[in-house]
Amino acid sequence: MSEWWTYRLSDFLLFSARTYHRLVELYNADVWPAHLVGLGVGFALLFVPVAGAAWASRAACVLLALCWAWVAWAFHLQRYLSINWAASWFAAAFALEGALLVALCGFGPRLRVRAVRGWRGGFGVGLLVFALVVQPLIGRLLGRPWSQVEVFGMAPDPTALGTLGLLLLLGAPGQASGAWRSRLSPVALWPIPVLWSLVSGATLSAMQAPDALLMPLAALLAASAAFLTDPRDRRR
Repeated sequence: MSEWWTYRLSDFLLFSARTYHRLVELYNADVWPAHLVGLGVGFALLFVPVAGAAWASRAACVLLALCWAWVAWAFHLQRYLSINWAASWFAAAFALEGALLVALCGFGPRLRVRAVRGWRGGFGVGLLVFALVVQPLIGRLLGRPWSQVEVFGMAPDPTALGTLGLLLLLGAPGQASGAWRSRLSPVALWPIPVLWSLVSGATLSAMQAPDALLMPLAALLAASAAFLTDPRDRRR
């Protein structure tokens, strides 16, 4: 029997890269044109900081929660579970994130998506734009057909990454913008998208995908940006 240290990450993978991408292709075919709804929600999030109204922030968080709930049910439970037994746990985590978004943001009396200020706000918007526009094109650039692209609100990776961008813009009016609580309110929303980014990176690495480091690196940068103090905050 081989020693445990001789195992590689790919030895624990229950499916091949071809099987996974075929699953995504069939999923896209089944749910089209729901992709347009997911993209519509994502682009609406970009305008919430401009609106600055509490109702807009709450509506955006509720819509984003529906995206997480959809991915939990339609992707993880209905499709991914057929090739990965852990998908039931992933579905539970995604459903929990959706519930937290509704509970803490949709009905939170002091939580609001802030107007873009400083490099942190710019980075948050940049993550949203990346998840909406660039990330779906990565698969195409790597040689996969359009039918296998992963879209915000429909697939877990761009949904998690876009959520991290929104969290960088989420704050509590009335608190000092440089305070950690303002930058990480509410803290409970961060673990699931960050952990999913690590799980996704590990899965892609096991499939020997060239973009395996994308999700973990983006999550690390987002979490670091949340803790770092913007010079403009110090001046205020």
